[in-house]
Amino acid sequence: MQAWQVHENGEPGEVMRLAEVDRPEPGEGQVRLLVRAANINFPDALLCRGQYQVRPPLPFTPGVEICGETEDGRRVIANPALPYGGFAEYAVADAAALLPAPDALDDAEAAALHIGYQTGWFALHRRAHLQAGETLLVHAAAGGVGSAAVQLGKAAGAKVIGVVGGQDKAEAARRLGCDVVLDRRTDDVIAAVKEATGGRGADVIYDPVGGDAYAKSAKCVAFEGRIVVVGFASGAIPSPALNHALVKNYSIVGLHWGLYNTKDPQAVLRCHEALTELAAKGAIKPLVSERVAMGEAAAAVQRVADGVTTGRVAVLPHGGAA
Repeated sequence: MQAWQVHENGEPGEVMRLAEVDRPEPGEGQVRLLVRAANINFPDALLCRGQYQVRPPLPFTPGVEICGETEDGRRVIANPALPYGGFAEYAVADAAALLPAPDALDDAEAAALHIGYQTGWFALHRRAHLQAGETLLVHAAAGGVGSAAVQLGKAAGAKVIGVVGGQDKAEAARRLGCDVVLDRRTDDVIAAVKEATGGRGADVIYDPVGGDAYAKSAKCVAFEGRIVVVGFASGAIPSPALNHALVKNYSIVGLHWGLYNTKDPQAVLRCHEALTELAAKGAIKPLVSERVAMGEAAAAVQRVADGVTTGRVAVLPHGGAA
């Protein structure tokens, strides 16, 4: 079968190599899946660079989120067990963690439902307790993780302010349903958020970016607001001033979704059921901006790493229009 492999760490476009390899053999409690679609996540780039919290032995195949097919023909969502990741014709996953792919979504959309939407759901509902009528500010609102948070915020009845970089992404954020869209390159984000909220600020801030985005968040968060730290796509990890959080009376909460898979796996299943219901109602639908062929995977991962994509990018190892 064909699979992309990383033999040394570096930039995805430079170190990912397409190779002909044997089909992976599942271990105890695992299954082999035909990969119908693989969604590209920012962690795939970090894996290539050797900067992710998990460092599989070289060589490995990246691709942490797929829509696959079992040997008995079931469509499932899975997080492949590295080193046999999703940018291949076949991957391996833990049998106990397979989730049914929603009928309302095609293969590429289903592949993109899991990590980003689970992260958004746990961040907004479990950690920040977002309420209907509150204002949600989403950084990188047109990206893969941010676009999921926008849709989930709207589904929860919140007013959503999306912060993006550039006019193309601003248009995508509007299509996703943002009530207010701000371009960090041209708009005064802090002043605009305060204006949009009558001076109150945002009740919940969803930050997968870190760096300067976090600094702005701390200046426009509401009284009793919650800043949810989801990631550091900017590459800069902020050092929050805790005296500021005390004086302004807001909360800083972290969200590491992967921990729920071991600490509370039943919560992951309940979240998937909730997401499936929202998808069936049309309240959420992953924004898949590109569907690329197998041979284009490395370049596509590099584009995601460079932050120039909108929504999600899916790799289709077997071709077709999944």
